[in-house]
Amino acid sequence: MELSTTVTELRYALDTFFFLLSGALVMWMAAGFAMLEAGLVRSKNTTEILTKNFCLYAIACTMYLIVGYNIMYVDNGEGGWLPSFGSLIGTQAEGADHSLESDFFFQVVFVATAMSVVSGAVAERMKLWSFLVFSVILTAFIYPMEGYWTWGGGFLSEAGFSDFAGSGIVHMAGASAALAGVLLLGARKGKYGKNGEIMPIPGSNMPLATLGTFILWFGWFGFNGGSQLMVSDFENATAVGQIFLNTNAAAAAGAIAALAVCKTTWGKADLTMILNGALAGLVAITADPLSPSPVAAVIIGVIAGALVVFSIIGLDKLKIDDPVGAISVHGTCGLFGLMVVPFSNADATFGAQLLGAAVIFCWVFAMSLAVWAVLKYTVGIRVTEEEELAGMDLHDCGIDAYPEFVSVK
Repeated sequence: MELSTTVTELRYALDTFFFLLSGALVMWMAAGFAMLEAGLVRSKNTTEILTKNFCLYAIACTMYLIVGYNIMYVDNGEGGWLPSFGSLIGTQAEGADHSLESDFFFQVVFVATAMSVVSGAVAERMKLWSFLVFSVILTAFIYPMEGYWTWGGGFLSEAGFSDFAGSGIVHMAGASAALAGVLLLGARKGKYGKNGEIMPIPGSNMPLATLGTFILWFGWFGFNGGSQLMVSDFENATAVGQIFLNTNAAAAAGAIAALAVCKTTWGKADLTMILNGALAGLVAITADPLSPSPVAAVIIGVIAGALVVFSIIGLDKLKIDDPVGAISVHGTCGLFGLMVVPFSNADATFGAQLLGAAVIFCWVFAMSLAVWAVLKYTVGIRVTEEEELAGMDLHDCGIDAYPEFVSVK
């Protein structure tokens, strides 16, 4: 009896530690988003984008603790549409595999990831305070509702929708909110010519963008690996190893595919596209990083890496200005990841996947569009043309990211 109790306690401790370590890796992705976006915006907007990323993480953690987790997980009935809005204050379930607190920590860093997707897409022209207000609403209500319908045991999970680590629930949701914001916000000044020409606006720091992508790639092992939820027995430990392998394979294949598309299309190696190719592979494999074989994971990564390049080009032709390619990486490739799950997972169906993707997109896009519209017609969401020209750093923060390079008149 004593030996059995000791083994149970050891497994509980190991799984709790695994959850916490995975959550810490995902939290580190916040730094990855910050560095990637700081590198892909112009130098005059660097401090502001860093402020957004830092503050949205703090807001997400606070709002999910107070409201969001309650909506998504606490005391909800199975197969429902409406959550119970239960209390986070509770007791540890008897026989639980890990602590309740570690579960919350792992979940809260996911909602911060969804919100991070939005910041890059609306960069360089959105008001800081309007963005932060939207962050409160997305992390407290919009994301937790669709999270309840899926991971929380709501009607989509009952319908057979499968999204292992969040290609749709996290990434496509963030892209849907971003798309709604971009449509109301409009393009940056000078991005599109009078005759429809697309004018490139290069980022300010490619080493920083590359570092950010490596950080995201690294953190994704916690994102996908931690979603197995356990590591304390043979079956789950083996599964985590498979997830790590497939996650890495898809990212590498995505980068190579994007490189190949750039070379054949323009004759050049476009670093920003290559970075987004790796992220596209990561997003796509996230829907199910366990079921595919390593070769299948490579194929998923290759398709996603090529798809993201064409998606970025397509959105530009539609004059949807996304400075970092977030909508294509997380939206287009998130949808692709969801729809390929049935090829390797016999428990998933194309109908259920399509239903889940449609519900997530429609809910997040419609609610986000409504919130953005209210903000636009009350406090406004876009800075003035003069403020945009001078830079968001000067307007919102009063601090230059690179003061040594600012001309003194």
